[in-house]
Amino acid sequence: MIDLGRGSLVDRAVDAVRDYIRAHDLKVGDTLPGEGSFATQLGVSRPVMREAFGALTALRLVDVGNGRKPRVAAIDGSVMAASMGHAVNTAQVSLADVWDVRRTLELRTAELAAIHRSEEQAQAILTAAHGLSVEHDEAARTAADTRFHQTIAAASGNQLFLQIVRSFEQLMAVAIPRAWAGRTTREERDETLALHREVAEAIAARDPARARAAMDSHFNNSIGEMLKDQF
Repeated sequence: MIDLGRGSLVDRAVDAVRDYIRAHDLKVGDTLPGEGSFATQLGVSRPVMREAFGALTALRLVDVGNGRKPRVAAIDGSVMAASMGHAVNTAQVSLADVWDVRRTLELRTAELAAIHRSEEQAQAILTAAHGLSVEHDEAARTAADTRFHQTIAAASGNQLFLQIVRSFEQLMAVAIPRAWAGRTTREERDETLALHREVAEAIAARDPARARAAMDSHFNNSIGEMLKDQF
């Protein structure tokens, strides 16, 4: 029988499953023993294991589907997104704090994307940047702008960067329309579109210094004015 150590039965069962994944060097998609097997090994009831698997599923550590054994889940930025949204909603951090962190990350992802991007990713980034100019619906524009940043993060070659940028998605759904609303003239909107294209073109040209500088200018233009009073 596995030693559960201290803590509630459910907490200890969660830790035991995580230890099992690590000890058996399991990877994304690998199957785990079912509730009954773990319950027997740990000396707990099936309801305890059901609750433990429920907690692991909520954390996106395990994927449990009807009629099949649980599997090791892929990393998912939505867990970080929920925590970040809660922190902002409860005034533990400000939006200015979030965007300061985001700015730091995205300058680096642009730089790395210029180094590591594939031809397909470069084209996707260019397409997203140029596509913003034809998206007049707020929801569509927000989706396109979000896709632009997430595609750059994916092209960085670092999955953790991608998941952290993904974790900003809920907040971007609020901030992007606000940023675009602040561009009240045709010239201001054209400037914003041009800065998106400059980032994309620098990445396509494999110029990391130019990509970093272009992303910095993009943030100054799109976010700086909106948040200037919060810093």
